[in-house]
Amino acid sequence: MADADHLVSDGLLRLLELLATEAPPQRFDGLTEQARVAGASTEAVAVLDRAAGLALDIHGLFARRQQREAGLSALVDTARELTLPYDVDALLRVIARRARLLLGFDMAWVSLTDRADGRSYVVSADGHASSITVGFAVPSIGGVGNAAAIRSAPFWTPDYLADRRFEHDSAIDEVVREEGLHALMAVPLKEGHSVVGALYVADRGVRHFTPDEITLMSSLGDLAALAIKKARLLTQAHDEISELERDTSRALGSSSAARRLNRVHSRLIDLVLHGCELEELVAHAAAELGSPLMVRDAVGSTLTVSEGFPEVDESELFQRTLDVHAERSPIRSSGGLWLCPAIAGKEILGTLVLAPGPRPAADRVRLLEAVAQSTAVLLRIQASAAAAEGAGRDELLRELLGDSPRAPEQLALRARRLGVALDEPHVVLVVRPEGGPQGRVLVWASSYVHRHAGLKTTADGCLVLVLPGTDPSTAARHASDTLNAVIGHPVTVGSAGPVAHPGAIHRTYAEARRCLDALTALGGTGGTASLRELGFLGLLLADTPDTSAFIAGTIGPVLEYDERQATELTRTLEAYFTSGGSPSRAAESLHVHPNTVSRRLERITDLLGPGWQEPLQAVEVQLALRLRRTRHTVRNHTGPPALPHDELP
Repeated sequence: MADADHLVSDGLLRLLELLATEAPPQRFDGLTEQARVAGASTEAVAVLDRAAGLALDIHGLFARRQQREAGLSALVDTARELTLPYDVDALLRVIARRARLLLGFDMAWVSLTDRADGRSYVVSADGHASSITVGFAVPSIGGVGNAAAIRSAPFWTPDYLADRRFEHDSAIDEVVREEGLHALMAVPLKEGHSVVGALYVADRGVRHFTPDEITLMSSLGDLAALAIKKARLLTQAHDEISELERDTSRALGSSSAARRLNRVHSRLIDLVLHGCELEELVAHAAAELGSPLMVRDAVGSTLTVSEGFPEVDESELFQRTLDVHAERSPIRSSGGLWLCPAIAGKEILGTLVLAPGPRPAADRVRLLEAVAQSTAVLLRIQASAAAAEGAGRDELLRELLGDSPRAPEQLALRARRLGVALDEPHVVLVVRPEGGPQGRVLVWASSYVHRHAGLKTTADGCLVLVLPGTDPSTAARHASDTLNAVIGHPVTVGSAGPVAHPGAIHRTYAEARRCLDALTALGGTGGTASLRELGFLGLLLADTPDTSAFIAGTIGPVLEYDERQATELTRTLEAYFTSGGSPSRAAESLHVHPNTVSRRLERITDLLGPGWQEPLQAVEVQLALRLRRTRHTVRNHTGPPALPHDELP
């Protein structure tokens, strides 16, 4: 009996030593067997067996407590890490990594509900995976995640595919199968009473989760939900602060831009009030805008342009000008040009065209509008000045067209006071609008002659313009096109000149008037004509016919070719018309082969153009040939010419 008691006491002490040294559990199993071999009684063996069981329970309790302490320590570390100022994406990556490492899982991922469409998407994943990646859409029915959301508590399974306690979804089952997963746990992420997502952990082996593990993951889910909420609030706060900073910056920039805009506008208005010219105003404005600037009048003619303005597509610019007049506000062309109307009341006085530049678009447009307003003021002042001078210009031109008692020198002096140099070449235009408001026509005429340093008046229902220049035809076409665009009706113009003496203006006006009447008689309403363009009719209408100019303008190229090449094209022309337009009869009279005449006629076509045999031009060619021969005959007479009747033009 004493030996049995001794064995029991030794066994109990040995169990206490094993517990004290935290020996592994398998060391506890041999003590009972040793006592039985030593001959201990059945009661003693039973006591030792029960003591060994209690010791193992105490050992397991110590192990679970250590595991819990380790888990809690890891959870504290995780909580500390989650308090760092991450953005939402970085925080989600930290949560997934910590969840996987906390209890040694193979995979972990986080899904959040998208507020836009109500579906859940994987937003972060940790561990090797091929199917469960960021952006994966979690089905709305089935799976441990939906089961956890329904219960609002963690839900787990030791073997997902074999577990029938919850509803399955084929898409989730396929992903689990591809990844080789078995054990899964989903912890709902909650904001208040609402589930906003889920934290998932998974193993590729069958695993039964302990209550401590479930509690630990639930605590991590709560921490994660709070951290996500905090990160979202922090991100929202940062966004709001950034927006406030941008608003403040925009406000400061807007205030600075407004002050600068006011300064520039005041400076430009001061220039206008001090009597600057449009060119000076545009130069200052272009410097402020940082880009070349062009100003056009209401009909699209360029008034002035600053240095460096790029080449533009006129057709597109014309279309955009129409658009800006319709919109009455700045617009941008496809080439980057900004167009802005210069408006006075309801009237559009012109268009500003700004080349592309480095300044921000909003600043450029506001500044361009200020420049347009200053330009409109200047154009209105100029128009008023032109109207004020109109009466004096009208009176002066009426004297020049009539029998003024004043000497031409006095009239020239008066003209110079109005900025018109009548001793330099000018052309005279007689303009007849074929409709449209008369008031608009007169306003256009006053502005037009003011810009071109000319004179205007009205006579017999027509406008009479005296403009600097040497080409009456070009001046007539330009005036016709410009006025046509203003009134929207055809304009007929007769022109004459140039004239460089005040005393000869009335004769030049009479020629221009005859050209207008001839153009009307020929049915050319809406066209333009000068003596040169009327051909032989112009020769008949001229006060002093210039036969040399008519001959040169009609057959001059043929005469020059004969002189240079020593050919007989002029003689061939005469023979051709004398023979009634027959090359063969012309060849007989010239004593040459018909092919020679044909080649000469081809050369004449090259020189005079393909229409020289048309009836009207053929008449002019024959008249020019007859005048040339008549002048040649007259020069060969020693006395006064006595031309036979058939030699007269």
